[in-house]
Amino acid sequence: LSYYHRNSIQQLELPQRKAALIVPAFETLHYRLTFPKSKAELLSMLDMGSLYTFRYHVWPKGHAPTDYAKWRTATVPYRVAWQPDFEPYVVVRRDCPKYDQRFVGFGWNKVSHIMELDAQEYELLVLPNAFMIHMPHAPSFDISKFRLSAGYRGCLQTLREEFHQDLSRRYGAAALKYLTAERSL
Repeated sequence: LSYYHRNSIQQLELPQRKAALIVPAFETLHYRLTFPKSKAELLSMLDMGSLYTFRYHVWPKGHAPTDYAKWRTATVPYRVAWQPDFEPYVVVRRDCPKYDQRFVGFGWNKVSHIMELDAQEYELLVLPNAFMIHMPHAPSFDISKFRLSAGYRGCLQTLREEFHQDLSRRYGAAALKYLTAERSL
């Protein structure tokens, strides 16, 4: 963790608080990139088109709740609400809920984790001066299976339904919002 992350953890009293610190994600199409040294430099690269908000062109729902427009001018952490398919990169306490081991390979590992954190009433806080940049790489074997195999997608759907049932058993009526939100999409 960087000095900024460690300082944020202390200032936000993360050891005593149920919070997930969201690190806004960006991406580049370039295989070589001079990593920005500051948020101002990142914003300049974003405005010039050498960086993009993460997966904006293929899966905007995954990171849209981060509210990149707000992040541009934010100087303090801000809270965001869970939304369907939200899968941010987060910094959490070690004792937070673990990733559900049913979701290995491609599909729903981060989504289910954020749902679980939200169900346990974790605050979702976006860090105003943190960022990460995803670099291009060849598609993974697992995403290829997801794209090419109806069986893989069917199994993933079954696991999602089981996960929703488990949330309902653990959190009761509070967990209905996840199923209702997904069905309304």
